[in-house]
Amino acid sequence: MRNKFLFVLILAAALALSACGAAPQAARTVSVSGVGEVALQPDIAHIYIGVHTENSSATQAVAENNASAQALIAALTAAGVAPEDIRTSNFSIWMNTPYGTDGLPASPVYVVDNLVYVTTRDIAGLGSLLDAAVQAGATNINSIEFDVADKTAALAQARSAAVQAAAQQAQELAKAAGVTLGQVQSIEYFDAEPYPMYANRAMGGGAAAEVPINPGTMQVSATVTLSYEIK
Repeated sequence: MRNKFLFVLILAAALALSACGAAPQAARTVSVSGVGEVALQPDIAHIYIGVHTENSSATQAVAENNASAQALIAALTAAGVAPEDIRTSNFSIWMNTPYGTDGLPASPVYVVDNLVYVTTRDIAGLGSLLDAAVQAGATNINSIEFDVADKTAALAQARSAAVQAAAQQAQELAKAAGVTLGQVQSIEYFDAEPYPMYANRAMGGGAAAEVPINPGTMQVSATVTLSYEIK
C-alpha cells in the first residue's frame, strides 16, 4: 500500500514537470511604422478687427466707438460674413494721460477699444473684406488665422496611406530577412492635425488693406504602427 502511495506521488510530480515544460513559446513579431500625409487648401480664416476712439469725454468716446463698431459690423455683413461669425472679443474703456513736448501731463482722455473676432469662409475675397473693414472705420486688424473647417476625410486618407506604407515596409523587411509574414497582431496610430497658420498683421486706419494674401497649404499626417507575426 505504501509503495502504491509513493508511485502516485511520483506520477503527480512527473505530470507537473511535464506541464511546466510544455509552456508555449512567445510568437516572433516584427513592428513597422508608416507615415501618410495629405495637403489641404485652407478654406476658412479668422481675423481680429477692432475700432479705437479717444475723447476727453467718456460718454463721447463710447458714442463714437459704438458708431464706428456698428458701421464695421454692417460692412462685414454686407461683404458676406454671417452675423453668427462676428463675435465681440474685447471691449474696454480706460483713461490715458498724455504728456506734452515739455514733459508735463496734458488733459486726460478716455480711450475705448472694441475688438471683434470674425470668421470668413471666402478666402478668395479676404483682401476685399479687409478693405471694406478699413473703409468702414476699422483701426486694427490683427492675427489672420487660416484653417480647414473639416479635416475628417483628409485624416482618413492619411491613415490609409500610412497603413499602406507600413505594410510595404514590412514586406521588404521580411523578404530581406528570409521570413514570411503572418497575421497582423496589433495596430497603433497617431494623427497630427496642423495648427492654424497665422499671418500676423497690424495696421492703422489709414493703411491700405487690399494686398495679396496667400494662405498657402496645410498638411495633416498620420503615423501607423503594425505588428506582424513572422514565420
